[in-house]
Amino acid sequence: MSVSVRVPAKVNVQLAVGAARPDGFHDLANVFLAVGLYDEVTVAPADSLALTCTGPGSDQVPLDRTNLAARAAIALAERHGISPDVRIHIAKDIPVAGGMAGGSADAAGALVACDALWGTDASRAELLDICAELGSDVPFSLVGGAALGTGRGEKLRLLDVGGQFWWVFAVADGGLSTPAVYREFDRLTPEAPEPVASPALLDALRTGDVHALAATVTNDLQPAALSLFPSLKATLDAGTAGGALAALVSGSGPTTAFLAADEAAAHRVAGALAASGTCRAVRVAASPAPGATLV
Repeated sequence: MSVSVRVPAKVNVQLAVGAARPDGFHDLANVFLAVGLYDEVTVAPADSLALTCTGPGSDQVPLDRTNLAARAAIALAERHGISPDVRIHIAKDIPVAGGMAGGSADAAGALVACDALWGTDASRAELLDICAELGSDVPFSLVGGAALGTGRGEKLRLLDVGGQFWWVFAVADGGLSTPAVYREFDRLTPEAPEPVASPALLDALRTGDVHALAATVTNDLQPAALSLFPSLKATLDAGTAGGALAALVSGSGPTTAFLAADEAAAHRVAGALAASGTCRAVRVAASPAPGATLV
């Protein structure tokens, strides 16, 4: 017997970052949008905990107990007094170390899959509690759709989305460490204001107005990501020249995200980016997308 769960990538349409807290985290106003790029996590009974991974970038995924998917299985097992004897296979399609929450998605997927496999019947509240313990982005990977994350991003308020938005993602040749990007943010922004969600952006999502959304997307981590990975500017410029309505670094990067007017425009932007030579790969996806889903 095995159980498979499909989990989406995310883009941050607003990432407002406050000053560092005493615990080392930052308060955020983080508007998440799940996008239709997915990893699939499959779990099956085993003699002991084991991980395998295939797909683009799988050679960069740790296959020991530091992997968030393994940690998710262990956390659920500990709460229910069972041994985490399970084989976890991750089929990657979300860019690895790209600021699109691939590791967090895998954790949410493993959690839902193990709950189904073991029959632990964990409540939604319990699953979200475990997700928050695992990482700031993991709760959103569980719920999907669109949400405003506050605190360090783990406290979610679901948001209405009035239409479909088309995105192009340019995968960089290289990675960025999220802690390093936050350290650079702290260096560049010693007096960060309190983060607040943009009412105009939330309204654009609610009404499905792509032009209004394009005018309001922001990422406070973008200057730090560009400082550490200057070549991303050429990618952002290429997407804008190719017709994107908005261009921004996705999360802590180095994947860059481009909002397009519609599906046809997204494919034109993707073609321009692919021809520009400024990125390793290009992906087109629509949003919003559902969260962790049994398949």
